[in-house]
Amino acid sequence: METTKPVQPKMTMILICFFLGGFGIHRLMMGYSNWWLCPLICGIMGLIDFIKLLTGGMKMADGRDLI
Repeated sequence: METTKPVQPKMTMILICFFLGGFGIHRLMMGYSNWWLCPLICGIMGLIDFIKLLTGGMKMADGRDLI
């Protein structure tokens, strides 16, 4: 049985991505299985995710909108 992560607040994810985006913590909290790629790509993916979060283009891994 697969469990889903609770929907995260958008502002919290923006702050976590800004400060810890290079480590992929925001992706882990949002339920993405590829969160470990962020440290391997030297934070570039964290910057891209930060911009996506600011513009509303990033959702939870299962497609739900952030609250």
